[in-house]
Amino acid sequence: WCNQVGLALSNKVYVSKEGTVAEYGMLAKDNIEEGEVLFTIPRSALLHQGTTKVSTLLEKGDKSSLESSSGWVPLLLALLYEHTSSQSYWKPYLSLWTDFKKLDHPMFWSKEERDRLLRGTGIPEAVDTDLANIYREYTDVVLPFMTRHPDLWNPDTHTLELYTQLVAFVMAYSFQEPQVEDVDDEEDEEEEKPPNPPMMVPMADMLNHESNHNANLEFTPDSLKMVCIRPIRKGEEVFNTYGQMANWQLLHMYGFTEPHPQNINETADIPIATLYEVSDLDQQLVEEKWEMLSQMTQEKGAFVFGKQGCLTDTELHTFLKVLCMSEDEFSELKENEGWEEDDEEEEISQTFSNEGLPGLKASWKRLIHEAARHTVRSYRVGGEGEGECADSDRALIEDKAALAGLSSRQHNALQVRHGQKNILYRLMELTKAS
Repeated sequence: WCNQVGLALSNKVYVSKEGTVAEYGMLAKDNIEEGEVLFTIPRSALLHQGTTKVSTLLEKGDKSSLESSSGWVPLLLALLYEHTSSQSYWKPYLSLWTDFKKLDHPMFWSKEERDRLLRGTGIPEAVDTDLANIYREYTDVVLPFMTRHPDLWNPDTHTLELYTQLVAFVMAYSFQEPQVEDVDDEEDEEEEKPPNPPMMVPMADMLNHESNHNANLEFTPDSLKMVCIRPIRKGEEVFNTYGQMANWQLLHMYGFTEPHPQNINETADIPIATLYEVSDLDQQLVEEKWEMLSQMTQEKGAFVFGKQGCLTDTELHTFLKVLCMSEDEFSELKENEGWEEDDEEEEISQTFSNEGLPGLKASWKRLIHEAARHTVRSYRVGGEGEGECADSDRALIEDKAALAGLSSRQHNALQVRHGQKNILYRLMELTKAS
């Protein structure tokens, strides 16, 4: 099939299930130099709404009725059709996923299992949102469309269950082409272009992910190329990157995690509301400050901390500055309707790095410290105490025999919890009272 569609594979690599970190992967048959092309896929071999047999219908006719918040409906309808068509041009490619049962995203776990294993990580809430959106999209957009075209789709075959599996398939295996900046569009710089819709890229989706990857997918007008970005030795696995993803994002979207401490992109969230909860100032004053903050900043839901410090430092700086103001300073702020920014972005970034955090004002450090402590408590299960919450996961990570006895779900959940709590405990250490 690859030969038929013009997909050219270097004789220095091969696809295998043996010797890879998970399922299918790509291995080096020979030493590979930086810059070498591992394979080339013509654009005609990509599967999306423009290349499917039902493309005319999806791209013209009823197109406006397929709009949804995800933007994925046209691709998903194409996949529903091609996956169940015995005559599909894509059958050899899609036959690699016979029933999608191996997809093990948390959306396929029971709610009890998600809540028990992933409490505090942010994943259960993200999955609840996903499932509600999938149900609404299928019921409000997909089902009416299929009913209008009974010669191509059948709700008895193209069920909500299959649709949900295909959503997970797209989450785990699709690619999105980066937006190309148009020099003529300088006036519209402030208007962000919507992301390109996802597409399925045969062969590229065989590669496993690693944050410290050794290959990159490059987009050209005629084809997509997987290019080696540093030397790969014979016998090594070829790794692509799915982006700068923390373990909670990898598990949520792809169904796997990177083992601790391998993931250099690990993050932990502190919900913005937590700062409000740990403020011990006069309640009325806190409420007034909070109201002003909600008007001054875009509500992002959480402050994000990585291994080197805060990644949402500008927002954190604003909240701490206002919450820790004296009553007089706050009155002056209200009279002036805000303040002139005197802090450079670079300076703020340094202030909230791991190196800068210990030097913060005592009142700022206390708020961050208490917010981190409060967040750690959200991971507790059952009767666990605060110390047990950290120690039980740390002990498991360090006990190879116990680790080997975990199911894949328990193992992935552990990697997520441990990585996040490590960052939060480090944050508490950096902001403890001098």
